[in-house]
Amino acid sequence: MTSNPAPPPGEPQRTAESARELIELLEVLWERGRDMVSSTPVSASQLRVLYSLDREEGISLRTLGELLGSAPPSVSRMCDRLEALGFVQRLPSPVSRRQLELHLTAHGKAYLRDLRVQREEALLAVIGDMSPTSRKALLRGLTGFHDAVAGGGGAASSRARTPLKDVSSA
Repeated sequence: MTSNPAPPPGEPQRTAESARELIELLEVLWERGRDMVSSTPVSASQLRVLYSLDREEGISLRTLGELLGSAPPSVSRMCDRLEALGFVQRLPSPVSRRQLELHLTAHGKAYLRDLRVQREEALLAVIGDMSPTSRKALLRGLTGFHDAVAGGGGAASSRARTPLKDVSSA
């Protein structure tokens, strides 16, 4: 196993600050995308529920709570709200009549699809303004970050399994 050389002093701190600033800018883009998709107010926590159900269709409230690191009552309230909006439905488990499974409805899936399209369009507009060298560097950096999160085993690695697409030719 090869070890990475020690970074220059201060470099990790500067990198973390730059990443934080970028994340804050992305949050602004994300909110614009959410506003364009629907007038339905879905909180960031509820959106995490939708993402989780998109990845893990048919899970129980307990499993969802574990994925989100949330208490069962708050997970249940979020699901109640999403069910009232028509994004989530609770169905009996085929394994146990006492257990319910959570599923995205067609409306919930359409919401996520439209949201992702809006967000990807916003990203493509920005990435399209970058030089090819910058796009390749961004892809390398994002891939390295993704690999560190997915392989790190810490709290940040929870559910970071989606591969990054090559945007260098975008």
